[in-house]
Amino acid sequence: MVEQDYYQLLGVTRAADPETIKRAYRQLAKECHPDRHNGCSEQETKFKAISEAYDCLRDPQKRAAYDRFGKAAFQNGGGGQDPFGSGGFEGFSDIFSSIFGEFMDQRTGGRANPARGADLRYDLELTLEESFAGKEATLTVEALAGCEQCEGRGCKSASDCARTCKTCGGAGKVRAQQGFFVVERGCPGCRGSGQTIADPCTACEGEGRALRRRNLTVKIPAGVDEGTRIRVAGEGEAGVRNGPKGDLYIFVHMKRHAVYSRDGTTLVAECPVSFTTAALGGSISLPGVDGGKIDLKIPAGMQSGEQLRFRGGGMSILNGRGRGDLVARILVETPTRMSAKQKKLLAEFRDTETGDECPAAKNFFGRVRDMFG
Repeated sequence: MVEQDYYQLLGVTRAADPETIKRAYRQLAKECHPDRHNGCSEQETKFKAISEAYDCLRDPQKRAAYDRFGKAAFQNGGGGQDPFGSGGFEGFSDIFSSIFGEFMDQRTGGRANPARGADLRYDLELTLEESFAGKEATLTVEALAGCEQCEGRGCKSASDCARTCKTCGGAGKVRAQQGFFVVERGCPGCRGSGQTIADPCTACEGEGRALRRRNLTVKIPAGVDEGTRIRVAGEGEAGVRNGPKGDLYIFVHMKRHAVYSRDGTTLVAECPVSFTTAALGGSISLPGVDGGKIDLKIPAGMQSGEQLRFRGGGMSILNGRGRGDLVARILVETPTRMSAKQKKLLAEFRDTETGDECPAAKNFFGRVRDMFG
């Protein structure tokens, strides 16, 4: 499952202030509103996504939780609600449960469930071309996996495996008096399972899991960007004694490209050209991220900082169809090394100037002269 970054959806940086986020949302909401696209389902989906992103990022508490945990911060509350749970005191109690084990929890029926395995994080670096096309990545993961020798039971013999824990009497919890309070926590003797191992497995020492390296093939969708998070359910660490597995989270990082920088689905190239090319016109060729070649025509009289746009030459749209654009930002370069002949030709050109060749310069210095009277 791919979670598209909220900041990326709104086209802002993670350091953006609330006013910048608000402006970006209003502009996108205006562009993507279904009423402007005759009820287009694709635009409606995009409109809902940016609305969800803005609803989270405009709230300081939700934004702080998202910055730290991503969308996982809202899974208990569902759909961007309270990240501590939607059940009022029930959700608040879950916080204490995570600290003290099973704090004042009467819902477990006297015995704790097997401990869930930890989630894993994997940082994956991609080239721009790999991000554009998508790929199948083979990841090498070293983590706790079910013990092969005891099949995750934690004991040598399946017939005489677990016994009731003497510390907690099989409840999986113990109580301790602290002043006026009674604190209930997971039993340290059986680690909350309510049972101890009679004859522990020598390979895993009764844990039911052991450290193992494995290769995992994951499909990376086209269009992922820096900060995209991919959740692979059930590929995290194994739980204690056949407890449920955790999840694997893949965080995408982009390698620096030799030609392009990326702004969402738009590719931007800074293209220096000679001042003669800018003045007389010409053309440039750029490598397409899809392996082709893109030819762009420079019109005569183009100014430094102006842009040429090639529609559909940018990145793939994540979870959608089509592509963004490619933008060539023209930077007019003044020559620093010239031959004597070139200097002579330029001097002759300067002698023939009337001022009308560069109207912006003529206008500016006309205002300067007026200020001097």
